[in-house]
Amino acid sequence: MYSLRRWWDRHRGYIVLAMLALGVGVFLQQTNGGLIYEIYRLLARPFQPPLWSEAVLRDAKLQEYQQRLEELESQNQQLRDLLDFKGDQKQQGLAAPLIGRSADHWWQQVILGRGKSDGVSPGNIVVAPGGVVGRIFEVSPNTSRVLLLSDPSSRVGATISRSRFMGYARGTSANRAVMEFFDKVPDVRRGDVVVTSSFSCFFPAGLPIGRVESVDLSKSPAPEAVINLSAPINSLEWAVIYQNRQTAGGSSCNERGDRSTGGTTP
Repeated sequence: MYSLRRWWDRHRGYIVLAMLALGVGVFLQQTNGGLIYEIYRLLARPFQPPLWSEAVLRDAKLQEYQQRLEELESQNQQLRDLLDFKGDQKQQGLAAPLIGRSADHWWQQVILGRGKSDGVSPGNIVVAPGGVVGRIFEVSPNTSRVLLLSDPSSRVGATISRSRFMGYARGTSANRAVMEFFDKVPDVRRGDVVVTSSFSCFFPAGLPIGRVESVDLSKSPAPEAVINLSAPINSLEWAVIYQNRQTAGGSSCNERGDRSTGGTTP
């Protein structure tokens, strides 16, 4: 008994420390180290800047509201431009939002949120502030698919407004088109306005297409001009659909001015 007491007196401190360490370890395991995190936060708080102070949160909220306001103002401006554009047209058009666009066909096709239930049919033309966008070639009850002027398979009869020289324009998979002239020596120069031709099958005459960016009179077999399309095809969000009286009766169209297939998927 005396030897056991001597052993306890000699090792009592170590045993108590071991038991405390074991108890702390069990406590930390049960609390997932929460106590250590709390102690660290208390010790580190005097050295940390007030990242989430009320002023910082207020400024962040203000920036969020300003960004939302800018986006709403941008959308409102687009709608005002569209309404003003519709008001300038003699024929009543149907405003349509762009609801679909494929990255693989960015310059070829778009989907509008109007369809058969709204009176849309293949052959209808699509325009926007700036000029011609394209024409409807496929319609569902609530949507319609548009073949853009920038699609390489698209063709539209075109006229130089200043000199009245004619040809046809084809898309280049960008915000440009190439106009091939019927005459060997056309009167055309940079900056000339290009509109749809009176011989165009799928578009009425006089709709803006764009402006001449460059001219190559030596091009074979016919002179060519690069046209910068005036409609904002790259950033299109809204457009206006119009009935096309030239194709409303279902008449065939074989003129060279528009050589794409009417109303079919390219």
